[in-house]
Amino acid sequence: MEARFQRNRRAGAALTPVLAVGLGLALSVGAQAADDSAVGPVTKLPMPRFVSLKADSVNLREGPNRDHPVKWIFKRAGLPVEITAEFEQWRRIRDSEGTEGWVLQNLLSGRRTVLIAPWSKEDAISLFERPDAGSAAVAKLQPRVLASVHDCSRNWCRLKSDKFDGYIQEDKLWGVYPRETVE
Repeated sequence: MEARFQRNRRAGAALTPVLAVGLGLALSVGAQAADDSAVGPVTKLPMPRFVSLKADSVNLREGPNRDHPVKWIFKRAGLPVEITAEFEQWRRIRDSEGTEGWVLQNLLSGRRTVLIAPWSKEDAISLFERPDAGSAAVAKLQPRVLASVHDCSRNWCRLKSDKFDGYIQEDKLWGVYPRETVE
């Protein structure tokens, strides 16, 4: 009995590296599959992702075709929205208030925009000269101000417009993900 136990232990020890390699392959294939699910089935672009509205009037529909009723009409070009699903030429989007529906992809732009703290009750939010809260404030922006994103890195985004140019922390914005790099 002791000999059989020793033999099985040696066989188990010999199988351990094989099992480890097999498990490693299974995990890497699983991770790859998870990565593949993080892209849109139509565009192969990351999902979810932020884009902006291209037109001043965009119909938000209940489903992905023109037969579905319009549930909302956006009236602001440049508004940031998050794409959460794709179906043929339709994209399911969500706005900063959580409203979701389907729009035609040609009404969306890859241009990155943000809303300044749309959830905030503060009067104004500082825009800084440098990506450092200790630097001089160059502007005070009201919540829900729409701005173009120039770039983001290390939790700060540079916003530019004809009226301001400065840095703000990512967590004060709707339209970028935490720790997202935008170039």
